[in-house]
Amino acid sequence: MLMNKPEIGEAVVEYRDANIRVVRPGRFVRCAVTGESIPLDQLKYWSVERQEAYSSPEAVLQSLGRRQPRADTAR
Repeated sequence: MLMNKPEIGEAVVEYRDANIRVVRPGRFVRCAVTGESIPLDQLKYWSVERQEAYSSPEAVLQSLGRRQPRADTAR
């Protein structure tokens, strides 16, 4: 008999200022920009206002509509 294991799939999370609250257990959340799976124990970037997770600082900037300056053009 197979048991339903919600912790295997995608988690539902409430993003707070200093931490997260797991609403539905799971192993990962998805980056709002890239769709990439982010293991909960590696989640570092999120938006409280947008209630979104991000895989990297670059994904945060993309979500905000900004692009990082290229190293050769930054002054």
